[in-house]
Amino acid sequence: MTDATTAATEGFGARLSAAMDEHGPLCVGIDPHAQLLRDWGLPVDASGLREFALRCVEAFGGQVAVVKPQSAFFEQFGSRGVAVLEETLDGLRDAGTLTLLDVKRGDVGSTMAGYAAAHLGPDAPVHADAITVSPFLGFGSLAPALDLAQDVGAGLFVLALTSNPEGHEVQHAVRPDGRTVARSIVDAVAELNADTPTDQRVGDIGLVVGATTGAAIAELDLAEALAACRGPLLAPGVGAQGGTVEDIADAFGAAARQVLPSASRSVLGAGPDTSALRKALQATAAHAARVLG
Repeated sequence: MTDATTAATEGFGARLSAAMDEHGPLCVGIDPHAQLLRDWGLPVDASGLREFALRCVEAFGGQVAVVKPQSAFFEQFGSRGVAVLEETLDGLRDAGTLTLLDVKRGDVGSTMAGYAAAHLGPDAPVHADAITVSPFLGFGSLAPALDLAQDVGAGLFVLALTSNPEGHEVQHAVRPDGRTVARSIVDAVAELNADTPTDQRVGDIGLVVGATTGAAIAELDLAEALAACRGPLLAPGVGAQGGTVEDIADAFGAAARQVLPSASRSVLGAGPDTSALRKALQATAAHAARVLG
């Protein structure tokens, strides 16, 4: 069955639920920082980027629930870098692995629609199964991306509670209705996932909630709302950024089984040998499965 046919008959949440059950709840990033390229003995140019990315495809394809390339590290090399990104996404798709492109798009109207069309659906030139989006121009601004994702069976991960210090200014702000901005985003995603089958692990629309935001989850009393939203919860920051899956289990409570921890440097540091990368990935995924279920 082709990827396009699968997407048309089965939503992103169903495919992600199956992948999490099969491979464990883990997302691994492809983040080709300049220093990582150097550490792998590769030049910091498009040729080094391609070698790095294709080794990751070989190591990760068919081995993990989701792979998350960070678009910025490809885009910085111009059109040649974007071509590598397309090749990377296509290679992972051919291996039967779901892709989440970290682009954090956020705009309004036809511009948001254009961003969505660039990445979602079988005709998209830089085609991923899901993308990250920013709701901070108002949740309603995401409507074009939400509509297209529903039409083509794709997923979205909406920024909600991030670990950067500046995020507090917006995400913890209190709206006129008494809810924080973060809570309003969680509630909006809950409405979108309301029809998720009860036997399905997660719905189609997810949230981005940093792995090191446990204190904020407690402060804003978000754990129950996160569980109720039914969406997959991408938790970046495991490993090199200080987050652990044990921290996630404690902070997310009843929502822990929805969490998709994201590890990048802690796995990529095992390279450049592909077998070593695969072993690091498998060990991280197995640990996440033991802790989060």
